[in-house]
Amino acid sequence: MKNWLFVLFILIPAPFHAAIDVYKFQNSSQEAIYKKMIDELRCLVCQNQNLSSSNAALAQDLRQQTYEMVLSGKSHDEIVVYMTQRYGDFVLYRPPFKLITALLWLGPLLLLFVGIGVLIITLNKKKSVPEQLLSEAESSHIKQLLEVGEK
Repeated sequence: MKNWLFVLFILIPAPFHAAIDVYKFQNSSQEAIYKKMIDELRCLVCQNQNLSSSNAALAQDLRQQTYEMVLSGKSHDEIVVYMTQRYGDFVLYRPPFKLITALLWLGPLLLLFVGIGVLIITLNKKKSVPEQLLSEAESSHIKQLLEVGEK
């Protein structure tokens, strides 16, 4: 029985033991700004999670920093400016359209157009190839082979 309990404790995943951040705000507008910010900012460690869903230590630090900035009266835009100055545009889930991020924004559209172009070229090649008609000699030879095969 003790072995089963040991196996059970080993199999319990670590996220169940993760700490939950509890923050108290002075008013509901501060809480709304905070929630919006942690949903818009990306965890730099996880890279595919926002701050609200990441349990990484850096995400916890960034949530705490965001909380402190909200309490000190910083606006949404001021927090965004601070975070992007410190961590770059990568910290934002929706980075601004700049020359550096142009491929990020236009890449999917570019791939779509390339795919459509390849499809059109492929279909046009198939249409432009004329059907190869058999000569009379080839046709009679095939008929003879089919008749021999049927017997």
